[in-house]
Amino acid sequence: MRSYLMKQILVVLLVAVISTVAVQPEATYAYTPYSTNYKDGYDQLVWTQSAYNPVAALGRDIYIPDPRKPDQLIFSPLKQAQDLFIDDKDHIYIADTGNNRIVHLDEQGKLVRILEVKESPLNKPQGLFIDPKGTIYIADTGNKRVVSLDKDGRFIREFKRPESKFLPASFKFDPVKLVVDKRGFLYIAALGGYQGLVQLDPAGNFQGFFGANTTSFSLIDMFKRLVYTREMYVREISKLPGSIASVTTDQDGMVYTVSKDIEYGQIKKLNIAGLDQLESKGDFAKGDKKTSYGETAFFDYQHRVPLLADLTVDSDGNITVIDSKLKVVNQYDSSGNLLFFWWGDDNAVTTKLGLVKTPTAITTNSKNELFILDGENNFVQSFRLSEFGALVHKANHLTQEGKYEESEAPWAEVNRLNAYYTPAILGLAKAAYKKGDYTQAQQLFYEAGQAQGYSDAFWQNRLVWFQKNFGVLMNVAIALFIFLFVLEKWSKKSGWRQKWRQRKHSERLLVQQLKQAFYILKHPIDGFGALRHENKAGAWSSLIIWVLALASFCLMQAGISFIFNPAVILEVNLLTVAIQFLAIWLAWVISNYLISSILRGEGRFRDVVYGSTYALFPLVLVGLPLTLISNVMTLNESSIYNFLYIGLFTWIGLLLFWKVQSMQNYSIGETSVSVVLSMVTMTVLGVLIFITVGLTKELTDFGYSVFQEVTIR
Repeated sequence: MRSYLMKQILVVLLVAVISTVAVQPEATYAYTPYSTNYKDGYDQLVWTQSAYNPVAALGRDIYIPDPRKPDQLIFSPLKQAQDLFIDDKDHIYIADTGNNRIVHLDEQGKLVRILEVKESPLNKPQGLFIDPKGTIYIADTGNKRVVSLDKDGRFIREFKRPESKFLPASFKFDPVKLVVDKRGFLYIAALGGYQGLVQLDPAGNFQGFFGANTTSFSLIDMFKRLVYTREMYVREISKLPGSIASVTTDQDGMVYTVSKDIEYGQIKKLNIAGLDQLESKGDFAKGDKKTSYGETAFFDYQHRVPLLADLTVDSDGNITVIDSKLKVVNQYDSSGNLLFFWWGDDNAVTTKLGLVKTPTAITTNSKNELFILDGENNFVQSFRLSEFGALVHKANHLTQEGKYEESEAPWAEVNRLNAYYTPAILGLAKAAYKKGDYTQAQQLFYEAGQAQGYSDAFWQNRLVWFQKNFGVLMNVAIALFIFLFVLEKWSKKSGWRQKWRQRKHSERLLVQQLKQAFYILKHPIDGFGALRHENKAGAWSSLIIWVLALASFCLMQAGISFIFNPAVILEVNLLTVAIQFLAIWLAWVISNYLISSILRGEGRFRDVVYGSTYALFPLVLVGLPLTLISNVMTLNESSIYNFLYIGLFTWIGLLLFWKVQSMQNYSIGETSVSVVLSMVTMTVLGVLIFITVGLTKELTDFGYSVFQEVTIR
């Protein structure tokens, strides 16, 4: 009886296990040999569930007829393959560069045919494109041409270097990647072509360069241009924009490029006019700073930088880019917002499904599955969206289309699965804003760290509050006006104001020295002179003003609205802020005193200390009000805030200038020289301290190593 019962239990358990596996297809992808992450607007790393799961390795079993024995097949693997393309039928085409051929696989990865173009043999083909009609375009790099074939693989024509007076004589036409638009115009990425994509019409005539990168121009370059002679400048290495590494297109005909050797704007989404549609379009984009693409999870001690090699765009508009140097796969949405990035252990000896040793090319099929060409292992790896990745894509696609309320449910599920995934918080914030729940939207935008959305929601909440309390505010304003008017009339009639002005009183010296700070604001030259000649400053008064200035500066760093100071979302280390404030102030005092002594200034060290402290008084007066005002302002009033913020430090700078002029008895020209040399000395002191600390650490490590050697022996 007992054995029969045990058999029954085993049967039930077996059925349960089989049923569980049957209803959970994702269980087969429980393990992935790579980590998937996200970076928020503050560059903080956030772990996420896998967005894609590895499915299969394709193109490993390629057998062709033996030339000597046609009835037998021989193994003919890929060799140095460089490009990958999937047509409308989800058939896979591989530019098998090392074998001078094109390999055609079906959607299952089985060999369909080999294209070698015997009537005009290929030589190191590196790029592929198939248009909706089935016409095959090949970037035949070794032959310096583009070849077009019909859908059956028959040679149609070739596009060689076009003859045009607008094409520089030094330009080398070595096609590596290409796309063809609906009109039949070719956009060709040439090897090292910094001028942009070569645009040819269907007849092969040169139409111009398209989507070129811009050259960065630094202050050093500006200085060289002003100072160098023409001969010296000509000998300088010319600054050229980065070349386009690859190109692709989407269903709407937009042209996408990925470039190397540039710091910002590596990915571009170009319209027909060649204008980048990704520039300053992301949720965390800043108008004064260009967006950089290519993610790194941790600090690279080898100082390697991302090298983006190829990209693809799926049917939802998501852009996926491969980094051939760091072996990272990056995915962005249609506005350039990061969705995921993942990487594996590129030092692994064994080959694992999902671990791409050398990503060479990437493409996507109609099911939004990814296919990555592994140049080292010589096969194609396919990846399918996980449940989490599909949910993110669905929600984000609805958000990108402006269907915020419809996206709320999938974003809520994403947020349930990963509460730290910022795009989900941002999507919920946009949905709340669309529904008119501005309080919830403001809180969610704050959690996501998205300043523009927070500002818009706060503006709506501020408007509602003002409308509700307008009557009360007006009554308070009227009552205050009447009170001040009556008080002014009464004080004039009773003579109280005159008696107050004529009162006799004695003030302590400390109070008089503190009041001098207000006098300096109105009469800086005379005020600073009085600090030196009339004993209007002292150690205690200077210490009080300095401490108040430090407190005000720390308050500003920690209390200004995150709209204008995003760092407040993160933990602000006030000790670090205080040390920085003290270091800059001390460096200025020491440098200014040394330079003034060399330039025969009349001020004593004590005068420099007192004057430099009193010059910080605007920080005491403006710091707290500016902090409070910033928390009731929106980005629409950013010009007002910037005016006050910049004006504050400009005011302090002017006071320091007048301090030097008055206390050292300089002319305006001498003061200017002294201030500039003081700032240069500050820089030199900083460099010397940095070098000293570095050398001290090295010396300490050396001494410790010697001590270990001695004690061991």
